[in-house]
Amino acid sequence: MLRVTEIFRSIQGESTHVGRPCAFVRLTGCPMRCVWCDSEYTFTGGEHMEIKEVMERVQAMGCRLVEVTGGDPLAQREAFEFIKRLCDEGYEVLIETGGYFSTEKVDERAKIILDIKCPASGEESRNHWPNLERLRADRDEVKFVIANREDWEYAREVIKQYDLERRAHSVLISPVWGEVDLQELADWVSSSGMNIRLQLQMHKYIWGPEARGV
Repeated sequence: MLRVTEIFRSIQGESTHVGRPCAFVRLTGCPMRCVWCDSEYTFTGGEHMEIKEVMERVQAMGCRLVEVTGGDPLAQREAFEFIKRLCDEGYEVLIETGGYFSTEKVDERAKIILDIKCPASGEESRNHWPNLERLRADRDEVKFVIANREDWEYAREVIKQYDLERRAHSVLISPVWGEVDLQELADWVSSSGMNIRLQLQMHKYIWGPEARGV
């Protein structure tokens, strides 16, 4: 059984897959409490569903790209079996994880989008650093959510320390909604000399920051 907050079809709003049609399975539960979290509604509640039922819902949407997200999907042990079944069925699978749980047992066919928590999140100390050593340059991505200059400098240091420009397929720099000047952040990224990518959350610009299931 999986504990599911919502299942929906939309376009991918983040990562290098932005703009692509995507089926989203948002699981319930997360051990972190980031100050700027935009999905607090996933912390509690949800519906208990059999993996078979979730698979049927995904199949009915007709999207070959599937993202398993949360909360943090890896908070549920059953999620690993669900990810495997998606991969067995030939789906292109994205896993959006907050970086607290180990990615070691995630099916190797899935693509990891690893969120590294910066100081302003309040959860920097809970990053599981061995996850960075498992990144694969042909598929996995790293995301830093930036609220201020301190976060930016922190991200730069982590990128250098772990050689993420080489280790990851893409390094994403994403602003906290409404907390950082976008032009300023764009200047930091463009002048960094790094092979990184500024990303905006496209879905929020289309449907608004409070919208769910889109």
